[in-house]
Amino acid sequence: MSTRRLLAWIAVYVFAGLALLGILLFTGGLLIEFLGLLDKRPVSESLSPTIQVALTGLCLSAIMALFGFVLVGVLLARQTRRLAPGYGEAYKSMTQFQFNQAIPVLERAVKSGHESPDILMLLTNAYAYSGQFAKAQATADRAVQLFPHDAGAYLSLANGYRLQASYDEAARALQRAAELAPTEPLVWAELAFVQQLAGNDADAEAAFKEAAKYPMPPMYSVRVHHHLAQAYRKAGDIDQAMLAAARMMSAREGLEAWKPLQQAMEGTVYGQRLRYEIAAIEDAIQQADAATSGRTS
Repeated sequence: MSTRRLLAWIAVYVFAGLALLGILLFTGGLLIEFLGLLDKRPVSESLSPTIQVALTGLCLSAIMALFGFVLVGVLLARQTRRLAPGYGEAYKSMTQFQFNQAIPVLERAVKSGHESPDILMLLTNAYAYSGQFAKAQATADRAVQLFPHDAGAYLSLANGYRLQASYDEAARALQRAAELAPTEPLVWAELAFVQQLAGNDADAEAAFKEAAKYPMPPMYSVRVHHHLAQAYRKAGDIDQAMLAAARMMSAREGLEAWKPLQQAMEGTVYGQRLRYEIAAIEDAIQQADAATSGRTS
């Protein structure tokens, strides 16, 4: 983290702390005054020192809240300038799988000189998911050239390879990403998915186990622990298989996030494989539900 960002976050916490202190002083002062904990004077008399302290706390809280809002606004403005105008619009279009709408916005950002890893990653994925594989490959290659030490650049490169069914190349890109971000579970999960597609089941299992060492969003956790449950069951390790299955069940809502993405990639080999995998996970969840219902009935 840069010194400027560190100082900015320290300022945010200081403002928030002072604002909280002001609120506590105000609330405490009012309670003392109106409950008559210090004396029995009527509330209608002139302000006591307690109320004065309470009002001072309220004023302090308001000032700190104002400074906090100003600081947040400045940070958001700096982030917008860094990520390029229209980044939020393009990101929203990507999350709604409206890739053709995101592409011109991202292309304008690149032409204006905002070639950050985030922008190039979004543009690579937009090209790839809209079937423009040559442009996706060129954009991913440029991301790696400009940011050779950024794991996200290799994720973009791997995604382009995967959609072209070049799984060995995708695995090599993700292995490099794992070297750059060894504690990032999503990198390990993506590497495991690709190694499965390439037929390297042993390497995929090792990558799944590495991913499972860290907290993951439900959409990744449900897939990772499904495959681990299968692997442990195949190896005869029933305890670990049951633990992985339980973790899969706790992240079951994450499976829904893959369905729109699979539909967007329906015409690709990876899209078809993902459809079968989603169906297999849904079947495993249904079987687990049925087993649970049978034990409780």
